[in-house]
Amino acid sequence: MSGKYQPTVEQLLSVIKTQTAIVKLGLDLNSVMTVVAQQAKTIIEADGAIIELLEADEMVVHSVSDSNLSLLGHRIKIKNSLSGRCIEEKEILYSQNTEIDPRVDVIACRYVGLRSMAVVPLIHCDEPLGVLKIYSHKVKAFATGDLQLLELMSELIAAAMYHATRFGTQELYRMATQDGLTELSNRSQFLDHFRRCLASAQSTQNYFALLMIDMDGLKPINDQYGHRVGDAALKEFAQRLKMVIRTQDHIARIGGDEFAIILTQLADPEQSLTVVDRINDTCEQDFIFENKNLSIRASTGIAIYPTHATTVEELLEYADQQMYLSKRSKK
Repeated sequence: MSGKYQPTVEQLLSVIKTQTAIVKLGLDLNSVMTVVAQQAKTIIEADGAIIELLEADEMVVHSVSDSNLSLLGHRIKIKNSLSGRCIEEKEILYSQNTEIDPRVDVIACRYVGLRSMAVVPLIHCDEPLGVLKIYSHKVKAFATGDLQLLELMSELIAAAMYHATRFGTQELYRMATQDGLTELSNRSQFLDHFRRCLASAQSTQNYFALLMIDMDGLKPINDQYGHRVGDAALKEFAQRLKMVIRTQDHIARIGGDEFAIILTQLADPEQSLTVVDRINDTCEQDFIFENKNLSIRASTGIAIYPTHATTVEELLEYADQQMYLSKRSKK
């Protein structure tokens, strides 16, 4: 927007408060839109605010700050509407007097009771999502500074709405906690599960075992055949590890060729040795991929709680050391 403008401290604090609230709401699209509509109305001192989402060739009202207006679900054709023009031009449009502005639907404006309005495009990664519309019952109600404040807010609003409309809560949770290649837990979820398992064991006095597993031979596969074949070997290795554990155990890929397994509810710590034997037998079986016979073996280190250590860090370090001893013994 052109022109110099210095927002007040109160307005800036309100913008920050709104942005914080949007982040906290995450993927709850309806709540995000409700907060945006209410806060935009307050910050700009408008009489009302509306959010319209783009659906095919129409703009659909999804949030209204004034609950007395029965506009939810109302559809507006993009063609010959200020909202549609705003989306096409990708810039804020301001109608200072809707009674004499040929760009607006006068009948619709009269129904709402508005005489001036500003329409802000909500665009993320060049993809238009909809518009935020603020309105007033007065002519020429908004100044350049008001529009600049709306522009300041629009990018974060659009980003939040983009992710909320593109990803469901479960999908984003999966992306944050799962390894994309093997579909096992990632390091973050593994450590969270590990801490909870440790807390449970401390209260019940039960044993559990941590297995740190390194996939031997990945570098030669990558060097000889490329990373595509290496990825296939990693996925096969992960599937083989899943075959040897129980449903109550937890498996994760925590690094490039590093995996971890938590064996819970162990009546006897010696059970972990049986699991390691099964891992070795399973992983050492031939793996043929695209007529290539690939060697995928496992080096495993074991740490038993509370025999070897009693904290997350100490258990990880002990199991890691044992894993490297196992790897070294094969050379």
